[in-house]
Amino acid sequence: MTEVHKCIGCGAVLQSENKNAPGYVPQSRLNEEDVICQRCFRLKNYNEVQDVGMESEDFLTLLNNLADKKGIVVNIVDVFDFEGSFIHSIKRIVGNKKIILAANKIDVLPKQINKRRVTEWIRQSAKNYGLYADDVVLISAMKGHGLKELMASIDKYRQNEDVYIVGTTNVGKSTLINRLIEESVGEKDVVTTSKVPGTTLDMIDIPLDDTSLIFDTPGIIQEHQMTHLVTTKELNTIIPKKEIKQRVFQLNESQTLFLGGLARIDYIKGGRRSLICYFSNDLPIHRTKLEKADQLWKEQIGHILSPPSNAKDFNFDELKKVQLKTENGKNDVMISGLGFITIDEGATVTVTVPKSVDVVLRPSIM
Repeated sequence: MTEVHKCIGCGAVLQSENKNAPGYVPQSRLNEEDVICQRCFRLKNYNEVQDVGMESEDFLTLLNNLADKKGIVVNIVDVFDFEGSFIHSIKRIVGNKKIILAANKIDVLPKQINKRRVTEWIRQSAKNYGLYADDVVLISAMKGHGLKELMASIDKYRQNEDVYIVGTTNVGKSTLINRLIEESVGEKDVVTTSKVPGTTLDMIDIPLDDTSLIFDTPGIIQEHQMTHLVTTKELNTIIPKKEIKQRVFQLNESQTLFLGGLARIDYIKGGRRSLICYFSNDLPIHRTKLEKADQLWKEQIGHILSPPSNAKDFNFDELKKVQLKTENGKNDVMISGLGFITIDEGATVTVTVPKSVDVVLRPSIM
């Protein structure tokens, strides 16, 4: 039987026939050990992206047999975008395995946030979606925060079995894998990391100890996140890279906030009040009167209202309006893949976003 060699960066089966397909390497390197494919090489060294055309269903299909395997699951969620990064089919995918929720990117939330409250909020939010996590750990894969606590939790629950890392794209999964591998076996940058959706193309297995493995699974593409509607360059604008600075806007009724040119929130009713914005520090926020908003959006998208940087990339015929009323204390208006706005009770707002993007009203985590 022919031995199958896989790229150690993304997990694709290595091949030398098609330069545009996943796993391509020159014929001379096909049977070498520890090879990365051309796509991973160019991604690591030149930040150059090669589209491999894998859809959400393809990634889910690759994970479908996970339920039958022994081991535990570390499900990484984005603490800044919990609703957008939560996989609703996670229980079906992993079966009855013990699940640790690793809430990544805690470093981008303001330092004054109550971490114990965030932990309980994540646990309760997961329960609301039908997932009862065995543990919740707040981490920063980029900064290394919480890794010792996560490793201790993994050791507690795995009982010498394999560990499967599961998460959506852009959640920091491969960055965490690299950190865990460095902690356990001392090797750096084993897995290809990128903001590009779909970097990992198949399960990558790395020895955790003498008897068990850690598996990096493909990132699942969530179409309801704003991150899938922007270019790679624009991802760098909307994904926070450091601690978010809250931006407070005093609004009267019939005023509008534009979040770049990707979304807008119209303040309809509730008297003069503050809207506290938590988005990437690089995302411009523009305030205007509601009566001027439609015209401004169409005339200034790609200019004052950017991203998108190119107006042709935005479809005004594919938008939806979501009307919300804040109740019972402070609420967050969460725009999946973009960020959230905290508003006190008694306000009526209308959020306009692309049709595929989810908008969620939740009790505030701040």
